[in-house]
Amino acid sequence: MRLTRFTDLALRVLMRLAVEESDLPTTREVAASMEVPYTHTAKVVARLQHLGLVEARRGRGGGLALTPAGRAASVGGVVRELEGSGDVVDCDGNVPCPLRGACVLRGALRRAQEAFYAALDPLTVNELVATPTGPVLLALSAGGSRTGPGDGMAE
Repeated sequence: MRLTRFTDLALRVLMRLAVEESDLPTTREVAASMEVPYTHTAKVVARLQHLGLVEARRGRGGGLALTPAGRAASVGGVVRELEGSGDVVDCDGNVPCPLRGACVLRGALRRAQEAFYAALDPLTVNELVATPTGPVLLALSAGGSRTGPGDGMAE
């Protein structure tokens, strides 16, 4: 199974925010530190806010913060939520597969997908930033600056 770029970025945003201790980074700062487009990051942040995992504070001293629910979130649960519950392959698409009624592969792929999620279920976002990952993320966040338009804004 392969994660979408959206889910990959969402997990990296959660990890980046999990290592913040005092400063609240803006969406632009998070995007810059991860070298990804701001527009993509903004969409991810909006979805994570909707899920209650991230809080965006506006105004002076504002920025992004991981909520307590975000820190404790199961990585498997987050991935399930962002990837959806669809099958790995689309057997019922525009041109349905002629084997779909008697296919052993479809069931095997569904079990493999669930095993993938089950392997991620015990991990929390907080656990993802333990050593050695946390110090690397802190080094990335230290490289950002809080200058320019939108300074202090959650953007």
